[in-house]
Amino acid sequence: MKIFVTGATGFIGTHLIRRLSETDHQVTCLVRKSGNTAAIAGLKVQLIVGDVTDSGSVQAAVKGHDCVINLANVYSFWEPDPRIYRSVNVDGTRNVMESALEAGVSKVVHVSTGVIYGKPEDVPFTEESNIGPVRFSKYARSKYEGDQIAWELYNEKKLPLVMVYPMAVLGPGDPKTTGQYIRRILQRRLPARVLESSMFTFVHVKDVAEIVYRAMMKEGNIGEKYLAGKFQHSFGEVNRMVSEISGVLLPRFRLPDFSVIPDAWLLTRVADIIKRPPIWSMAIDQIRTMKEGVRADGSKAERELGVEYTPIRDAIKEAIASYQDL
Repeated sequence: MKIFVTGATGFIGTHLIRRLSETDHQVTCLVRKSGNTAAIAGLKVQLIVGDVTDSGSVQAAVKGHDCVINLANVYSFWEPDPRIYRSVNVDGTRNVMESALEAGVSKVVHVSTGVIYGKPEDVPFTEESNIGPVRFSKYARSKYEGDQIAWELYNEKKLPLVMVYPMAVLGPGDPKTTGQYIRRILQRRLPARVLESSMFTFVHVKDVAEIVYRAMMKEGNIGEKYLAGKFQHSFGEVNRMVSEISGVLLPRFRLPDFSVIPDAWLLTRVADIIKRPPIWSMAIDQIRTMKEGVRADGSKAERELGVEYTPIRDAIKEAIASYQDL
């Protein structure tokens, strides 16, 4: 099978490409001119220069492929120019979905995010739960809007869509929010513990890659959704695991929960003015997301795709080892 992948140089993308390179499939990756391809260099894949925000480059690259896996997105909780969320997560998604339709591919696996569910009434929520009325970040709102475009094309034009919703992803080499948080603990640059009682559903990055791969390979699952994640831990539990595995002591000071949101709002306002990320990653969108938490039940992927979830302690151990090797 000929597989077209966007977002191949991202955290989940690099692990997926390694998984695909173990198969006999022909894999083509759309990469930007400025993209860092070091993590997939030497693997059995073809690279094509393009950008999901450029519909022409996507249309040309998708032709002749059997399947599309769309991972391209802006995953962050603060950007100096927030318009980039819409450009990539909304318009870019539209370009990929429409190009896949035009190319007549047999399946599109679109990788969304668990935070688009907001805070549903069901705890934990499943794929069939009603999505909550509020999303707590520009990132989540833009991803949700991009998802809606994909589902509209599924309903109105028979886009052969399957969607995967990763929860909080952990594992080796994570350059994003969770990885940055663990690094701060290891480097003793975390000034205080925050929101330790907030609960999240976590998942190993390799499990996400496996779910995406198996969702692509499974027959008869067009229109299905798969939450990726099983283990629910508080941030306090994650903190303690990082400390126990690494031997690094946690900060003694804990910021009171009632002050976290006002502090994050102030730091974000300063960041917006000086056009530099909020210190200690305390962007208001990130703190809101942490405060509300995400509690999901991803057992459908176990039942229908045969995935066995990796304990989160193992994911943290591998993440710490990868950072210490740097």
